[in-house]
Amino acid sequence: MKRAVVVFSGGQDSTTCLIQALQQYDEVHCITFDYGQRHRAEIEVAQALCQTLGAKAHKVLDVGLLNELAISSLTRDNIPVPAYDSSQTDALPSTFVPGRNILFLTLAAIYAYQVEAEAVITGVCETDFSGYPDCRDEFVKALNQAIVLGIARDIRFETPLMWLNKAETWALADYYQQLERIRHETLTCYNGVQGDGCGECAACHLRANGLQQYQQDKVGVMASLKQKTGLV
Repeated sequence: MKRAVVVFSGGQDSTTCLIQALQQYDEVHCITFDYGQRHRAEIEVAQALCQTLGAKAHKVLDVGLLNELAISSLTRDNIPVPAYDSSQTDALPSTFVPGRNILFLTLAAIYAYQVEAEAVITGVCETDFSGYPDCRDEFVKALNQAIVLGIARDIRFETPLMWLNKAETWALADYYQQLERIRHETLTCYNGVQGDGCGECAACHLRANGLQQYQQDKVGVMASLKQKTGLV
């Protein structure tokens, strides 16, 4: 029995990871974190998608302590979500939640230990990562090594989207014939708008730009995806 745990937010990336995991594992558990995020709707979206797609179980874990410590426009209503700015510097955007992926991956690994899963799957991506340091491959591998040492079990962190751009992520959803579900039923927008989103924040820009690129060159993008992933 091959089991995996998906760190699941109900957004484009984690939903694409869930769709793929359901094809690759016998049993898939999802874990969603309630950290007092700005838009509570994402938890409801995550619950609905887990039920629709057929995850074995879905745990929503209260980690409100993160909200007390991490000051971000995604955790504070009085800090506005910035609009996308192509001239943005290398400074961390206000949407960065410090420590979020450190906490989420650690807790997901503990949950994986409990349900005897061999893998924790996360949709982090270094290609389109908005400058977040905890989305880098180097970070994930380092934390994975520390977790294995700390719990004495070989739980593997998988990052299926790490080297894909957003166009290729759309292609992956289309490969599994789930592009329309990803487009209309997920919530990626920093302003909490389901589907195509607000169209103004950085998350919406990345998502829309990637979809446009895929629609303009489906054959080329799909070929690139298959080359990177080994899909046939």
